[in-house]
Amino acid sequence: MTALAASDPHVRVRVDRAVGHLTLDRPRAINALDLGMVRALAAALDAWEHDPGVDAVLLDGAGDRGLCAGGDVRGLHDQVVAGDVRAAAEFFRAEYALNARIGSYPKPVIVFADGVTMGGGIGLAGHAAVRVATERSRLAMPEVRIGFTPDVGGSLLLARAPGRVGEYLALTGESMDAADAVYAGFADHLVPAERLDDLRDALVSRADPHTATELVLLFDETAGPSALQAARPWIDDAFSAATVDEILERLRSRPEEAAHETARALDALPPTALAVTLAAVRSARSLADLRAVLAQEYRLVMWFATTQPDLVEGIRARLVDKDGAPRWSPASRADLPADTVERAFAFEPDLALWTD
Repeated sequence: MTALAASDPHVRVRVDRAVGHLTLDRPRAINALDLGMVRALAAALDAWEHDPGVDAVLLDGAGDRGLCAGGDVRGLHDQVVAGDVRAAAEFFRAEYALNARIGSYPKPVIVFADGVTMGGGIGLAGHAAVRVATERSRLAMPEVRIGFTPDVGGSLLLARAPGRVGEYLALTGESMDAADAVYAGFADHLVPAERLDDLRDALVSRADPHTATELVLLFDETAGPSALQAARPWIDDAFSAATVDEILERLRSRPEEAAHETARALDALPPTALAVTLAAVRSARSLADLRAVLAQEYRLVMWFATTQPDLVEGIRARLVDKDGAPRWSPASRADLPADTVERAFAFEPDLALWTD
């Protein structure tokens, strides 16, 4: 194995025979991404794209808690509070470019979404060629819970989920186990965590560089029944409604207790994030590809970061003061301006930060 100099201390970069191996190495933060980590991952992919000695890329996370808990939202909080919009935009631009790169990379990218894989972690794992979950996996796009909206291409994955599962996952932020993730299209295979080392060895020692998927299948175990699939009758009925208020009405009219629990959970979430997120997932269904979705998400996240107090407040309540008592603005869906979604989608950030 050849260890290469990484441009960030939290990313380990090496080549083992024909496999470029990237490991997120910030276990105390469940490998949460900052700008330096994003740039280090991108630089490695750039270096390996035309390297004849690298046939495939493996991405995993250090520690046993998860692949990646998401982006460094506390850092985002500090940037927004300080009025440093450019720093926030720079991070999103780099992160989204990396997500798009993974989705179109010409060599197989294999990702072990073991443990917590949320938010920015979905951006790394969800667009890879081979996506491996384990019995410890917990995948989610929980952005709405902090007054934000799913990004990193997550709205495209949500849009492509069966039925109205995408709307359900987007609005509730609920996590998926491996069975749910495979069913919803966020993962391809379930491999027991204790077999991941064996799978790494097999990927390194394989004779045919084009058989990463076939090799993973040798370790694949059939995922158990998906709770999401079982819940489809009430999820599809409720989350096909046109608005958040109508979704809540349908949930409350259902006989299932799970539907009532979901309604209670939605009542506590920020009206602005719920309305914009519902529209974003549905809009993503009509967009051409991942890059188009990322461009839409960039507009929306910059709208939240530069105009909406809910993002700072949500991060404060959950991760800074940790009082669990966010004060949303507005607090009631009845007070949400009728043109909120229209304004969010019409927002014009400095698009040069995305395209240059």
